Amino acid sequence: MLKVNWPMKNVKLRIGAVCFLGITLFSTPRVRAQEQKIDVQKSNLTVHVYKTGLFSAFAHDHDIFAPIARGTAEISGHASVNLEVDARTLRVMDPGISDKDRAEIQTNMLGAEVLDSERFHEIIFQSTSAEPNGAEHWIVHGNLTVHGQTQPVTVEASRQAGHFTGQVTIKQTSFGIKPIRIAGGAVKVKDDVVIEFDVQLAQ
Repeated sequence: MLKVNWPMKNVKLRIGAVCFLGITLFSTPRVRAQEQKIDVQKSNLTVHVYKTGLFSAFAHDHDIFAPIARGTAEISGHASVNLEVDARTLRVMDPGISDKDRAEIQTNMLGAEVLDSERFHEIIFQSTSAEPNGAEHWIVHGNLTVHGQTQPVTVEASRQAGHFTGQVTIKQTSFGIKPIRIAGGAVKVKDDVVIEFDVQLAQ
């Protein structure tokens, strides 16, 4: 359903990524006001979670795939974009580790200690404004809801060959999520989480 969750969070994320997209379309001369769907089969969202601590060399960074459930870009008087992700569908990719370890990380991520995805399964981003930042580049402002909490975020986005790509960094603690700590804090997950997106509109 940018509705999202993770060591991260559980919520409906209407991503600002799509926002910049909507604004771009709206600003194109003679573009007719309309709402376009996001092509969820050709769009993707990846969450990067990093470890730190004294023994972090013995732990793993995590790459998490977040399937986009739905999204739209409305081209009207005030362009906007909505992107939704179901936290329960997030999947730990982490190449190079055993299936057992991957499954354990997956369970911890979706469980009550982190995303609590059964309670907060919607992740949403809703754009509020956007400003040009060079040719085919934008700074997009919006609100992100994760783990039942909504916070303002700023997204860097660009367009190339029909793809709208970019990233945003958020702090887990800003959404009420306490980063996981292991061995008394000798190994822990960083508070900062990076979300990357690649979005295409349906033809």
